[in-house]
Amino acid sequence: MSTTHRTSRRALLKGSVAALALSAIVLPVAGCEAPAPPPPDPNPTVQTTFGPVRGSLEEGVAVFKGVRYGADTAGVRFGAPKPPEPWTEVRDALAYAASAPQGPGGDGGGLFRSWRPDPPLPTSEDCLFLNVWTPEPSAGKTRPVLVWFHGGGFTTGSGSSYAYDGVRLAKRGDVVVVTVNHRLNMFGYMNLARYGERFANSGAAGVLDMVLALQWVKDNIAAFGGDPNQVMIFGESGGGSKVCTLMACDAAKGLFHRAVVQSGPRLRHADPETSAKAADEVVAKLGLASDTIDQILTLDAAAIQEAAKGIPGAGSGPVLDGATLTRHPFDPDGPDQSADIPLLIGCNRTEGTSLEGGTNPALFEITFETLPAELARALPGRDPTRIIELYRSGHPQIEAPELYFMATSDNQFFRGSVTVADRKSAKGGAPVFFYHLDWLTPVMNGKRYVPHALDIGMVFDNVAKSESMSGTGPEAQMIADMMSESWLAFARTGDPSHPLLPPWPAYTPEARNMMVFRLKPGVEVDIRAKERELTAPPEG
Repeated sequence: MSTTHRTSRRALLKGSVAALALSAIVLPVAGCEAPAPPPPDPNPTVQTTFGPVRGSLEEGVAVFKGVRYGADTAGVRFGAPKPPEPWTEVRDALAYAASAPQGPGGDGGGLFRSWRPDPPLPTSEDCLFLNVWTPEPSAGKTRPVLVWFHGGGFTTGSGSSYAYDGVRLAKRGDVVVVTVNHRLNMFGYMNLARYGERFANSGAAGVLDMVLALQWVKDNIAAFGGDPNQVMIFGESGGGSKVCTLMACDAAKGLFHRAVVQSGPRLRHADPETSAKAADEVVAKLGLASDTIDQILTLDAAAIQEAAKGIPGAGSGPVLDGATLTRHPFDPDGPDQSADIPLLIGCNRTEGTSLEGGTNPALFEITFETLPAELARALPGRDPTRIIELYRSGHPQIEAPELYFMATSDNQFFRGSVTVADRKSAKGGAPVFFYHLDWLTPVMNGKRYVPHALDIGMVFDNVAKSESMSGTGPEAQMIADMMSESWLAFARTGDPSHPLLPPWPAYTPEARNMMVFRLKPGVEVDIRAKERELTAPPEG
């Protein structure tokens, strides 16, 4: 074939392709514009393994509130939870459902005010519900899933606080957010095991609720656009303790893939013998004994709550029962059950300003003259003079109340968090990252410093819903930007690093790298190690 012939053939082919391309172009004709895409369904419906649920749209995020994951616990009081009965008709998931029965929780001296639903939500033993926020409720997506366990110790609280609203976090990170209600206090943790087999799970019933919720996530979250193989559990205060508990729970193994503990280090569970004696006191106050114990299954819940008042250890937290919980979370070492799970852990600089300070405002009037006596009361067996000298030498501008709250927080939250991080890191298998929040909230003239739970509004990017805790100014949003992006990065990759922060190296017992969140964030090594050592309880 001649060169001229080949050239002519190539030109002919090019012309044919161009003609086909032009013929595929549809030119607009007056009055025949392409139809606009249909608006999103304002009430999206998702089919769960138990039945269909109908949600709502908020700022483009699909929200499903009050989705049932377990049956009414009144029918299994003090026992393991049961899955719900299936349903066929579409059920509305448009409003928060009941929280577990509980006494009144503190308000942090007013810091928690903007988080609380008004009017308060009802409580009921029928409390096994969860809430889901998703950018798109459709299968086939691979979005990370963030499952939040609320604070309030193991005795109060709810997954329905305004602080935990998942709209902004889901939208910001293209993730699915889940919050959970479960049994609390004596209904979740009163150790009645010695009264018979039907009470064998009573000291850890609330933990089994959380496991059931995670199983629901595994089985259902794909239908909401989430990836069941990319689940991060996280929680603050009691919620952080719940995360620690699940990390050492055989039944939870394989149901989550990242873990975050915010101001909630838990080293040990309740002792079986001590918790059993506390339960005996409740039983006696109810007028029951071994031969009449079955009556406790049908007594009014309020009567059980009343009988448990003033009895330490009667349902205050999970019991090392040898069945559901076979080891302490982080004592004497990190748990094998979660050796391969990356951990992000940390705390705030002056946690007690919304805890002890929330119930005893006189602590904010401490002077350097009255400080030694207050420290001696709060930290018995330590030397107040040496503590004051050490903190003042390292922090020349520190105020007396600030020193008190800093020392007590270092003793409890900071020291416990470092212990968990050390033991988890030493176990190997997955990295540990440590953070420390040191941004002073401007509310109440700045005198609450860096309170317990300040991080929640930041992590959820909910500054606007946290006015009473953090204010709503640009500085608060800057901290929220940094923290929420860290949690989102960690959910995706197991590493909280992102461009808004300087490099964040992993934590090891040898190099205790800690990312400090403040307006100018940065990594510091083994923050206040001497202070933590001096405030620690004396040996023996």
